[in-house]
Amino acid sequence: MKNSDEIKRCGWCGTDLLYVRYHDEEWGRLITDDDKMFEFIVLEGAQAGLSWITILRKRENYRKAFAGFNVQKIAKFTDKKVDALMQNAGIIRNRKKIEAAISNARHFIEIQNEFGSFCNYLKSFLPNGKPIINHWKTLKEIPASTPLSDAISKDMKKRGFKFFGSTICYAHLQAAGYVNDHLVDCHCRKNTDS
Repeated sequence: MKNSDEIKRCGWCGTDLLYVRYHDEEWGRLITDDDKMFEFIVLEGAQAGLSWITILRKRENYRKAFAGFNVQKIAKFTDKKVDALMQNAGIIRNRKKIEAAISNARHFIEIQNEFGSFCNYLKSFLPNGKPIINHWKTLKEIPASTPLSDAISKDMKKRGFKFFGSTICYAHLQAAGYVNDHLVDCHCRKNTDS
């Protein structure tokens, strides 16, 4: 087994063990499960304006506060539940983000009903329904958004989603493996290339 110092990774994950584990085990792996997809939508909405590591450190608190990311349960959250969540120091206590997670759950279900799954909806934007494989050599090459993320976020906004602009959408596509942005020399490349 290689020494971890010898393993090449995308530089954004640094050396924080939680971040490294997320990079190695989750980021860029194709998500085909709507429950996992919705978890990332909730977390990415919460992350808007903050660092991803901040959200990763609160992930388990979010899991408890947001019914294990069960979209059906979250869609039924009431104003009273929002008030309770605003008192939860384990999550980002931003009323608009909390309300957006609940509203987004309802719109997520609508998309599931229309497309059979949210994953099918996302795939409908991809060329031939397949993940996009980029070949970036440096982090500087990776865009913050693309015409694809512009189109998806525009459509999602039209459908009522909040806290899911083009930059967050692109981060979501990367995290969910719909766009492979692992650098070409990253050890995860072999696990995510299609």
